[in-house]
Amino acid sequence: MKLNEASWDRIGRVIGGVALIGGGLLAVTGGWGWALAAVGLVLVVTGIVGWCPIYAALRIGTKTSDGSEVAEASSAA
Repeated sequence: MKLNEASWDRIGRVIGGVALIGGGLLAVTGGWGWALAAVGLVLVVTGIVGWCPIYAALRIGTKTSDGSEVAEASSAA
């Protein structure tokens, strides 16, 4: 299992995942809350591990094979 997430991607996943878990368990009731929490948990785990199975399946990633990080995408006007 080769890392395919850059550090900024991993940090964003953990922060976003924690927010989704908190929002899902505290703010949203019922099945939608649990679904949000589950998605948040997946984001936290992939952020901690540094490997995303969807990135791997699509053969993409934010970290290149030589270990350098792909710059965060910016919108050009």
